[in-house]
Amino acid sequence: MRIHYRLLNVFTLDGQRLSGNPLCVFEDGSSLTAEKMQALALQFNLSETTFILPSATATAAVRIFTPAMELPFAGHPTLGTAHVVRDLHRAANAVSLAMQVGDIAVRASGNIWTLEAPPPKSRDFPPASTQALLSALGLTPDDLAAAPIWINAGMEQLLVPLVSTVAVRRVAPNADLGVFPNSSGKVSVYCFSPLDPRATMLVRFFFAKNVGSVAEDPATGSACANLGGYALASGFALPLKCDLRQGEYTGRPCALGLEVDAQRRIFVSGEVIELGRGYIDP
Repeated sequence: MRIHYRLLNVFTLDGQRLSGNPLCVFEDGSSLTAEKMQALALQFNLSETTFILPSATATAAVRIFTPAMELPFAGHPTLGTAHVVRDLHRAANAVSLAMQVGDIAVRASGNIWTLEAPPPKSRDFPPASTQALLSALGLTPDDLAAAPIWINAGMEQLLVPLVSTVAVRRVAPNADLGVFPNSSGKVSVYCFSPLDPRATMLVRFFFAKNVGSVAEDPATGSACANLGGYALASGFALPLKCDLRQGEYTGRPCALGLEVDAQRRIFVSGEVIELGRGYIDP
């Protein structure tokens, strides 16, 4: 049973083909079980692998897998998969993708893709745990700009606002970060420089890869969406538009765009570049 796939980079920087966050997209996953999809995601061992399926409500349905688990939503897989769906369906520059969080609208201008994130939810981070969190990030109280907060615009993550890009660069997480899981039991922590539309922001995203270890993600579209949720929860003036840079410490420079419009809708944008195609006989 031969299955075709494509390799792409998402959130590429200035058209650099080997920048961005890698993604594998299987063109037709309708013959695969969830167990086989998970095994293929582990085989390719990228941060995410997606599988395109038929949908009665959207242009296509999509399932997203890391090497270890299935995700209900993620940003760079959404944009990259939309790029493939447009080609497969010979669609215009607007598609919808059915995911566990609902149908996600995605549009394109050339190879720049933009998704509209689900409406965000938020909950407070316990103040008594702030010092332990900062210690786990290798920071001091002087590095913190405001209280951390849990935001969920598709995937819940802990957002940690820092006072400067210098503080963001200084983040050095250790295994103690593992004691701060989200509501799904996953460690997802997003550190960012001041939210300022006049300046390019530096952001970094950390997650627990294995027991006792913390990894850094090159580009995190779901966290970019959650940053829009943070802007809404914090009462920032709207509309808001920001340029983000991520991936400096992973060797994968990435550019992400965030927009929150006057209607409180959150949009995440990035360039998608296809690198190659192949097939596998699983």
